[in-house]
Amino acid sequence: MKKLGLFLLLFAISSCKILQAQDTLPRFSLKNVGNNRIIIGWTNNFSTIRQISIQRSFDSLNNFKTILTVPDPSTPQNGYVDTKAVNDHMFYRIYVMLDKGIYLFSEAKKPVPDSLDHTAITNNKIDNPYRIDSIGMPNPGNKNRPNNTFLPSLYVYTNKDGYVRISLPDKEKAKKYSIKFFEEDGSFMFELKDIKERDFKIDKADFYHAGWFLFELYEDGKLLEKHKFYLEKEF
Repeated sequence: MKKLGLFLLLFAISSCKILQAQDTLPRFSLKNVGNNRIIIGWTNNFSTIRQISIQRSFDSLNNFKTILTVPDPSTPQNGYVDTKAVNDHMFYRIYVMLDKGIYLFSEAKKPVPDSLDHTAITNNKIDNPYRIDSIGMPNPGNKNRPNNTFLPSLYVYTNKDGYVRISLPDKEKAKKYSIKFFEEDGSFMFELKDIKERDFKIDKADFYHAGWFLFELYEDGKLLEKHKFYLEKEF
């Protein structure tokens, strides 16, 4: 009974938070951007969180299967691009595990069409290739901080502890990766060449200041992703 009471209390608290921010866990955004791509995004306001998993099913009640367990569930804003769905009207939900075995499920829902021309963005057919992250632009009220709809890279992103996390694709056939880092104005900073590790961190001290930074990720010499991340002044 005590566990049930604690669960109901936490659920009530989380429900109040949900009303304040639509995409705050366990709620999430879900958009169909075309070309067999479904974008799942969320904001995490839980102080302690152990696991976040994305699940998918053909209906809203049964046979949900986990398609991704997030490497770092504590990241404040995160997301995933599903490119392997059988169709664009499947159901999605998010599983959240907190401390002491307490867990939550989001409601199940279908993706909604997105009006942005993400095909042009992904193919870099626009003036600024870094707008691939323009699904969520910085909050107009604060020109520095990203808002709740900013969709971070799955490969290069920031942690609450002040580090830049690198999570490279783990493929059966070995690939050579390198990353170039730039200031927000595009001026070159430094490059990581012939990266051996697939999962590691870079200290924020290597970037000298807070703010936006751009990067280019290369796989076997070919550009895999252009994106950016934001470092806060205090963590």
